[in-house]
Amino acid sequence: MGNARRMLTALPRGLLAATAGFLFFAERGRPLRRSTIALVRSAGLRRWREAAHGYVYIRWSNQYIGWLRGRLRPHERRFQNSWADHYHGKVLPHELARQLVTLDHDVTLPDQEQVIPYPVARDIVIRNPQDIAIYDCPCRATRDNPCLPLDVCMIIGQPWVDFMLDHNPRSSRRVDQAEALAILEAEHHRGHVHTAYFKDAMEGRFYAICNCCKCCCGGIEAMMRSGIPMIASSGFVSQIDEDACTACGQCAEACPFEAISVNGHAVVDTGKCMGCGVCCVTCELGIPILVRDERKPLPLDLSVLEAEAASSSSLVAGRRN
Repeated sequence: MGNARRMLTALPRGLLAATAGFLFFAERGRPLRRSTIALVRSAGLRRWREAAHGYVYIRWSNQYIGWLRGRLRPHERRFQNSWADHYHGKVLPHELARQLVTLDHDVTLPDQEQVIPYPVARDIVIRNPQDIAIYDCPCRATRDNPCLPLDVCMIIGQPWVDFMLDHNPRSSRRVDQAEALAILEAEHHRGHVHTAYFKDAMEGRFYAICNCCKCCCGGIEAMMRSGIPMIASSGFVSQIDEDACTACGQCAEACPFEAISVNGHAVVDTGKCMGCGVCCVTCELGIPILVRDERKPLPLDLSVLEAEAASSSSLVAGRRN
């Protein structure tokens, strides 16, 4: 509560009055909710602008995403780069997405430039990972004829889970890890892409897993139609057994990134391939497989990243001693 008070009292009187009026409206005529105070406290006094941005983003996510989609324009490079730097996703193969929703401990892995190749919003910090909320996907909810179901996006960890549940009770609900896994599994078999999202206004760190369809996803749309590099590769690419491939074309039709063509057999454009694994689950014969591509960023494999961080810390401690 102290951080919130200090933040408010540090504002000029006019801005303070405007802020108080905004919060009265945004909090639906109630005093600051505990989840709002926790959000401000987590961000800290120095990052109050980011906290305010995050407040608006979560509180009115449908309107926020709809506004961003309305600004999609090809070839506006300055806007593209700024947008992607501050708000981006990392593709997750199915097993690595499962890993994220079965965590049993907090995670702190700052400055993951080898995993998330953006200068902003790339910290992997998860507090209370067992806290998971499912909410209606804003990208789907703002379409005229969206893919279903809507409730497929996941917020993981605090303070965002409690804030989402407090401020969007009709479109969000708390789930346990078993139900989160079941939702991931269902979306995987629908041929949708698991994407870990990072945003500067969300304390510059990982906060959500989206299960993206190529029909509705704003991130995929921004990348494919407007050239905005919002999504980073998983670190893998699809590999096709040419002799076994029957050239049915199912994988090419399903690929969200238009990375597969058919010429006697399926052919993968490794430059376009994001390593999502949609082709693997789509092929009835199981012919495509994901393999590591050293030219791509490192996979978001927490077991490996945490082990490397622990090893590095031990090495530094040993040198000091």
